[in-house]
Order: sequence, then C-alpha cells, then structure tokens
Amino acid sequence: MILVVFVLRSFLVEPFKIPSGSMIPTLQVGDFILVNKFTYGIRLPVLNRKIIDINNPQRGDVMVFRYPEDPSLDYIKRVVGVPGDSIAYQNKKLTINGQPVPSTRTDDYLHAERLYYSRQFIEKLDSTEHRTLNDEDAPPYVQGPAQFANRQDCSYNAQGVICKVPPGQYFVMGDNRDNSRDSRYWGFVPDQNIVGKAFFIWLNFSDLKRIGSFR
Repeated sequence: MILVVFVLRSFLVEPFKIPSGSMIPTLQVGDFILVNKFTYGIRLPVLNRKIIDINNPQRGDVMVFRYPEDPSLDYIKRVVGVPGDSIAYQNKKLTINGQPVPSTRTDDYLHAERLYYSRQFIEKLDSTEHRTLNDEDAPPYVQGPAQFANRQDCSYNAQGVICKVPPGQYFVMGDNRDNSRDSRYWGFVPDQNIVGKAFFIWLNFSDLKRIGSFR
C-alpha cells in the first residue's frame, strides 16, 4: 500500500492545499486540490527531471511548480506565456504576441471576509475562459521586482511590464492580478520546476459546494 501511494503521488496525482488568495476567484483559500503530474510528462522524484515527454504547459493552464527563488515551496498560478511569447501587461491589460487577450467586464466580485469589491473580468487565454480580478485603486506598475534569471528579457515602466519568454521557461500570473506575486515580480518558471496541472477541487471545509473541476 505504501508503495502504491508513493507511485501515485510521485508520478500521477498529488493533493495540495491553497494557502493564499492569489488565484481568487478560481481557487479560494482552503481549497484542497488535485494536481495531475502525468499531464506534462513523467519526472523522476526529487530530481524532477523529465524522463518521458507527453505535453507542454499551455496558455490558460493552472499549474503547480516549485518557486524559483525557493524550490522547497510549491506555488500555483496560471500559465500566461509559453517559450517564445512576448507578454505585455500594461495598465492592467494583457497582450500576447501583440494581440490583446479578450477580457470582458462582468459583475464585481465581493470578498466576503473583508467586505470589499474587486473588478471582475472574463478572460480568454486561447481556448480557456476564466475569471480574473483587479483592484481599481491599485497602481499598474510592478513594485520592487526582484533580480531574477533572464531579467534582461523584461522591461518595466509606469504602466507595468513587458517580457519575452526565454526557451524552456514560462510566464505565470495569479487570477487575482493585484494580489499576486508572480512572474511580474520574480521572473520565469523553468521547465524543471514544473510539478503538474491542477484540475480538481476535492474538498473545502468552509464550502462543500466548491467540490468539482475548474479551469
């Protein structure tokens, strides 16, 4: 039984708990999720080296990865840019390879625990439609970006950030755009840091209605 659990967690599916609000409204604090580790290929445990290549992350995927600044930490964000993409996030509007990403304003989102509203949008990254938030009062520029690998591929201005995604790297962002520390701040996610694709909420003690798949 222990061997079966080890194989399942190492190569197929692993559970994670959402610790922060950076992926609201898609994922809430306290969501217990499942991550498919097989989607992007089979990797050796510990080394995380890919031994069988299956698929690469696609724009719109919700991905778990090892935080580049501290690989002992697992992070979860949405893939926005894949290798070779030109990403611009200017004045809170996302552009990929010179094309504005479709984003439609919808009803404001109420943060019930803090009793305030964020602007909510329906965004479409390739075939993946999902919701994003931004706060009207938050500035568009990136405050205090780190010195990260391949930082020369990014430029910062008062409107935000523009990056060219290097080979073997990914640009990720949280859906809660003004409350997420992501590639805008600490850079790209290397392929070797990828854990898998998140796909299912299996429990939330505060709201059992949240159980189910998501995009």
